[in-house]
Amino acid sequence: MTSDSPLSCSALHKTFRLGHTDLNILRGLEIAFPRRGLNTIQGSSGSGKSTLLQILGGLESPDSGQVRWEGESIYDWSRGKLAAWRNLTVGFVFQAYHLFPELSALENVEFPARLARKGDPALSAHLLDQVGLGSRQEHRPSELSGGEQQRVAIARALRNNPALLLADEPTGNLDATTGREIIDLLLKLHEERGNCLIIVTHDNAIAALGQQIYRLEEGLLRIK
Repeated sequence: MTSDSPLSCSALHKTFRLGHTDLNILRGLEIAFPRRGLNTIQGSSGSGKSTLLQILGGLESPDSGQVRWEGESIYDWSRGKLAAWRNLTVGFVFQAYHLFPELSALENVEFPARLARKGDPALSAHLLDQVGLGSRQEHRPSELSGGEQQRVAIARALRNNPALLLADEPTGNLDATTGREIIDLLLKLHEERGNCLIIVTHDNAIAALGQQIYRLEEGLLRIK
């Protein structure tokens, strides 16, 4: 890993047990992602794309191998340090939004900052303005469309100004037009903020937008 590749992994293995069968999702995967790079990952259903993203973001442990951030192995950290890193350094955008239904849009965006004891509702309101929801701050998720909920999720992911942004099928639950708007928004904010962005997608058109395009096959990432 170089100073231009803050996130890297080596010899990653992950196996799931399905009945009497072992499913080898990752088989010695190695990769280094560039700082401020736009990376897209494709793969067939069940190839392990989401599992890989969760391992890179510290949400799921590999069976063996290392994930390193700025040279440090994140799975050697204490649970507290890993949780703090996820909150302050990593932003997650999921297909299913994962917003808190009882909280307003503003409160959802502000939540990561409150965890870090860096609350500032004005900053969260500004982020909602940036994603086009300045007039919807007090609405709860049930009062928002799918596209609007994903915009809230993007604002939340960016709330602590993460150096790493992980997006797992961010348009998967959206129609084509709304999905394109969400991708355009992600790319615009990525360009403005200069973070490392990794998008997992099944969409060929979205994948083609990557500065580096990968395909996950047989447990390994291959450059397309």
